Formats: sequence, C-alpha cells, structure tokens
Amino acid sequence: MRFRHLPYPLLLLATACVPLGTPITNADLPASQQRAAAPAASAQLRYYDYIYDPSVKSVQCYVGTGTTSTLTTTGLATNPTAVLSPPIVPLSQEQPITLEFDVLGEQPPRLTAKLINCDINWQPSTLTDLQFLDDINEININSYRTSVNTKVPYYHYTLAVPRVKLSGNYLLVVQGRGGAPLISRRLLVYENQVVASLAPGILAGGVEARYAYQQLNFRINYAAVELLNPAQEVKVVLRQNFRWDNAHYNLRPTFVRDAERVLEYQYINYENAFPGLSEYRYFDMRSLQANGLGIARLGRQANPVQVELLPEATRNGQAYNQYEDANGKRIFENREFGEGAINGDYAQVTFNLRAERPAPGPVYVLGALSDWQLKDEFRLTYDSLQQRYTGRALLKQGYYSYSYAVAPRAATAPPDELYFEGTHTETENQYDLLVYYRPPGTRTDLLIAYQYLDLNKR
Repeated sequence: MRFRHLPYPLLLLATACVPLGTPITNADLPASQQRAAAPAASAQLRYYDYIYDPSVKSVQCYVGTGTTSTLTTTGLATNPTAVLSPPIVPLSQEQPITLEFDVLGEQPPRLTAKLINCDINWQPSTLTDLQFLDDINEININSYRTSVNTKVPYYHYTLAVPRVKLSGNYLLVVQGRGGAPLISRRLLVYENQVVASLAPGILAGGVEARYAYQQLNFRINYAAVELLNPAQEVKVVLRQNFRWDNAHYNLRPTFVRDAERVLEYQYINYENAFPGLSEYRYFDMRSLQANGLGIARLGRQANPVQVELLPEATRNGQAYNQYEDANGKRIFENREFGEGAINGDYAQVTFNLRAERPAPGPVYVLGALSDWQLKDEFRLTYDSLQQRYTGRALLKQGYYSYSYAVAPRAATAPPDELYFEGTHTETENQYDLLVYYRPPGTRTDLLIAYQYLDLNKR
C-alpha cells in the first residue's frame, strides 16, 4: 500500500520548499583545482538557511553544550543536549550558539558576521542594533584552522554567536569580500513567559491515515503574564525534527478558557499532524580506509576519494523497521585520526536508488546535508536501462542520515518524501513548539515559550 495516494488535504500540511542551490564543484577536477568563483557583492540576502558561495561547505549551527553524541552500530543516537542540538537557546544564553563551516581552497578569506533581528515571518524588524545587542554588529571571524593531510584542502572556521538582549528570531549572516553574504542561518532565542505543553494526540479519520500520521496537541497557560487578546495575538509554529520546510504555521486555538487563562490546540482535521515517515536512511563514512555501513566501494586513489553507496530501494508500502537514527542530521568525524573538523577529508559520494519507473517529479537527496532544501547538487538522474537514480555530491568525512524526496508539482507544497520513504505512526521524530507574542508598542515578535518533545523515543 503506497501512501502517496492519501487524500490531497493531508499532503498540504506544511510550507513550501523550492529547489535551491547550485553545484558546488566540478567532480572531474583534481582537488587542487576545485575552487569557486568569489560571490558577487550584490548577492541577494535570503532570510533562511542558505549557502551563497559554492566554496563553503559542511555548515553546522548548534548549541555547544560540550557533550557528545553516541554513534551506534546502526546510527546516531539522538540527544537534544548533544553537539547536534539545534540553534535554540534561552535568553540567559549560558551556552552560546556555535557556527562551524569549511571554506575550500588554499587561502583563508577574511570573514565577518552580523545578526539581523526578524519577526515571526522572518522579515527584518525595525529594531536598531543597539536595541538587541550590546556590541557593534560586525563580528570578525578570527578562529580558523587549516585542514591536515587531506586531499581536498580547506580552512575550518568557528564562531561563538554573541549574546542578545531580546528573545525572538535572528538571522546570522557571514560575509566575505565587499560584504557579500556567504552563509545565513536562522537562530532562536526564547524566554518562558508562558507555560507551553506539547503531547501526542489521537488521530481521527480512517485507519490508513491513523497508522501513517502523528498528531501533536498542545496548550498554552498564560496565567503568569498579562497578554492582550491572546487568542488573536499569540502565534505558534510547530516543527518536526527542527525543520522549517514542513513547519505548521497559522494554527489558531480550538478552545479559549478565559477563566483559566489557557489556550487549547486540539484539532480533528490534521492541521497539526505530520506524516511519521520512516526512520532516516544512513551511511557511515567516518573511515576512508575501509567500507563503513551503507558503503559499497571506495576509490581511495582518486582525488577526491570516490565513495559509492550500496543500492537502495523504495520503502513505501514496506513494514516499519525500527532502529536508532539521527533524524536527517550528520556529524563529521575521522575514525583513524579523530577531530573530524580538520582531519576529515572530502569525498565524492555516489547515491544509488533503484526505481522501476521514473518518479512523478525530480528526485533529490534531502536532509541536513542539503539544508532541507532541494538543491541541484543533490538532484539524482534517472537511468531507464538500469532502472535506478544516481547522483554525486562532495561530502565531508563523517556519518550521514537522509531521505529521498520528490519535488512537488505545486510551488507551495512541501517535498514529497512519502513516495520513496513511506510513512508510519511508530517512527521516532522530534517535535518542538515555538510561541510568539508582540507586546503593544514593540517593533518585533518575542519568542515567549519553547517546548520540545521526542515522540516514540527509544
């Protein structure tokens, strides 16, 4: 049974994700010649996670707690307090948000960074820099190291994001020569002024949808703070696995309990339901000396190293398979020498997906490796004779989890992961709830509550 034929309204549960990006490098050139043209100074800033320069690779933005994630035999054990924590911090900001990335090449460029305060719709607010920052809003990125004994040379940069004075949405922008943007990343700073609770709900409707979707109900208690017209002015965003591409917006309370000062959100028409999907696919490229899990062949003599993954197949219609996964994330590591930040080499990775017939749209590899976007460098090509999709991408040594997605026909629809991945209510997924409010007289939206839930945690 293939769930791609679920009722049309059930497939329009998220915001749009439009194909983005350009190929990073020419895979046929030797590493010493893999350079990218400098970005134009007029490059348009985008108010979401984006990489503007093809020489920039392996961007990670997280809360540096100092703990580590556990790599198991089948995957990466998820831990919301580990190094893969999303860039979300309380207003106290005891642990800063950390940005790490590589710039391919043999000369380190001079880089700076700045913060932009944004409203709930990720448009720049009218606040001045001094209203949300204590320091000058131009941060020199002076912490970088060169790669060690790698075929593909690069410089690894690290930045601790400075503290801000207000909760809300922030866009971190890394700039190169002439102020051209190289990287943009969304950051969240919250303060728990109200009490939000998030819990799994009971799905209504047919049996097919009940075993395919996951519903999240939640409530907001605002007894401790005075809010004007909370039913209209409190706005929420519900996310799955910290993704923005399939987040739910514009959810209105189903019950308003004025006496208790509580907003209830309990829907029956799947407004706050997500496809459970399947546990994410994975491959282990922490070693380039021996085949890791999911790897069929290594071409160690090539420059860069060539890695071919094992052929994969559709999982739509298959029984649920339980194992620990990383919910689409990745971690960089070198098993032989450690410290993947500078010892991890780059390899040209070939994906293989068997398919008896072409999908109804272009097929992509999707996950943190692609910023959850349908990028050209992760687009697969269909071979009708071999009945398979293939594609190559330059990736840093480490452990990766991902899915296969079909581009939607409508620009406002999310990527179709159900076509190849199937969906199950038993799948482990992480959910978080963002609660926003704009007090009267202010010029931006504050993030007044944050709540996290690991559904079906093992």
